[in-house]
Amino acid sequence: MSVILLLDHGTLLWSQEKTVELWPNGTPEATSLDKPEYDPTKDADRMKAGKVTIRLTNVSRPTMSIYQPDSTKNTHTGALVFPGGGYDHLAWNIEGTEVCAWLRSIGVTCAAVKYRVPEKGGFPENPADLEDAQQAIRIFRSHAKDWHVDASRIGVIGFSAGGNLAALLSKNFDYQGKNVSPSDISARPNFQILLYPGGLTERGSNTIVSAVQPNKEFPPTLIVQAINDPAAHVENTLSYFVALESAGVVAELHLYAEGGHGFGLRPTDLPITQWPALAERWLKTIQMVPNAGLPKY
Repeated sequence: MSVILLLDHGTLLWSQEKTVELWPNGTPEATSLDKPEYDPTKDADRMKAGKVTIRLTNVSRPTMSIYQPDSTKNTHTGALVFPGGGYDHLAWNIEGTEVCAWLRSIGVTCAAVKYRVPEKGGFPENPADLEDAQQAIRIFRSHAKDWHVDASRIGVIGFSAGGNLAALLSKNFDYQGKNVSPSDISARPNFQILLYPGGLTERGSNTIVSAVQPNKEFPPTLIVQAINDPAAHVENTLSYFVALESAGVVAELHLYAEGGHGFGLRPTDLPITQWPALAERWLKTIQMVPNAGLPKY
């Protein structure tokens, strides 16, 4: 299936190549949702940085939407994008499809992952979100040849709660759920980019949550956050960065004075919204995309 979306002035935004169901035979756990998927955005919250915002909730049939770059620009790198939304909803365009539009523009094949929300409780009591992340990257990796991607260069990009999910996957990529058949395809990401990640520390402290505690198997990590973020407190992110360093993980943390929370890729006058250029250069330094002579780690 191919879908072309246009901006208000007719500018091409992106083309959707295909949508893949993560669990075509049904999710591992029965859904507790009794209403269909919908957009809960209120009119007062509809506009952000001058653009319409789309949110999704009551997601009981998780999918991933694949966006492939032009063959002449393909870097053979892949990325799965986990939108945020507090595990209650998904900021579907500002932290999902718009991210894929950027990734396509720099030659990266992207999957916008629509994982199950809202769910009662989180990992390990409820593994639904982790299972969706594992399934998404395994399906992506199994199609690497078909989608012209190097299977050893597939990473994750997470925003807010999606950043938490990315970190959860990096720590628990080999988790085996009781309702999921074992797979010989690795779910380990080859890099992770975390934008204003939440839920990394215990409530009211700087102690890292055990489910995301870094170890030596974590992939190279880039973190971007504003110091004045009212939701993902910078002290918690600093603690997580120190834990990455202590575990011997290649990591970078970029803090900006202003930016708040939930800015996605929508540019403003604030320097933090230029982070995509920083991330592209970082991907080159860790050898995930062609580096054209840049220094590497």
